[in-house]
Amino acid sequence: MSNRDLDAAGIVDPQLRESYELCRRLNAQHGKTYYLATLLLPPEKRPYVHALYGFARYADEIVDDLASTLSDAEKAQALTTWSNEFFKDFDSGISKDPICAAVLDTVHRWNIPREHFEAFLHSMTMDLTVDHFDTFDDLYEYVYGSAAVIGLQMVPILEPTDERAYEYAKQLGIAFQLANFIRDVNEDLDRGRVYLPLNELAQFGVSREDLEKRVLTPELRQALEFQIARVKKLEEESRQGISMLAPYAQPCIETARILYCGIVDEVIAINYDVFSKRASVPLSKRLRVALPAWWQARKMWK
Repeated sequence: MSNRDLDAAGIVDPQLRESYELCRRLNAQHGKTYYLATLLLPPEKRPYVHALYGFARYADEIVDDLASTLSDAEKAQALTTWSNEFFKDFDSGISKDPICAAVLDTVHRWNIPREHFEAFLHSMTMDLTVDHFDTFDDLYEYVYGSAAVIGLQMVPILEPTDERAYEYAKQLGIAFQLANFIRDVNEDLDRGRVYLPLNELAQFGVSREDLEKRVLTPELRQALEFQIARVKKLEEESRQGISMLAPYAQPCIETARILYCGIVDEVIAINYDVFSKRASVPLSKRLRVALPAWWQARKMWK
């Protein structure tokens, strides 16, 4: 499968192919829903999406590897060292790093701005220094880098027909991230972090200390309903941006929208009890959404 995709993309250098294949494996192993969505793209587009995922995943592993014995300060140093090497290679477009070789090839093929990677790595650094956000404006700084720029990186590869597609991609990326925050309240507490704005929780009578008790209360349920409403609003607003992408890309992004934003529907389905069960979109639903989209998408492939 991957060799066919690399051939279709015209990626012939053996070392570069190895780098793209490593990124694909990271995507397949760690981003199953994301990977499923990439299969709806034409084969010649998939390697570039895998490369962007590989970059994000590798940086995230430095920050969030719970098995690591490194302190936060040591992780920050490791991230800084890796980031500096990446940006040193950025201008030349060539890297010996097994992940970054494919990333930089993708960057220069599709003219993806450096600033998107700077914003992403800034947010990854915040994960090592910030354990809560007082307001949504504070949180926005983080989610812009951790999620919005992922959409912005993707858009050139998907060949938009309207420049407004970039703004809608930002909204959709943020909706994805906020849905994850709602699902992952329990896991984030394990990491010592809270990604729900504290002032918004306080509006419903919920404090950080209340969250750490890990008990679903009527007040917390209301607070989660408020957060879910924001995800649904962003999702709805972003939908028109999908029609601004190349036709072959639309089934992929529409499937991603349904499945990622569908996380909040699964939170509702478990009665908002994010402490006792991790909400996830069932495989049956993923296939029910993805298979018709795949059939539709393949008719548009070259």
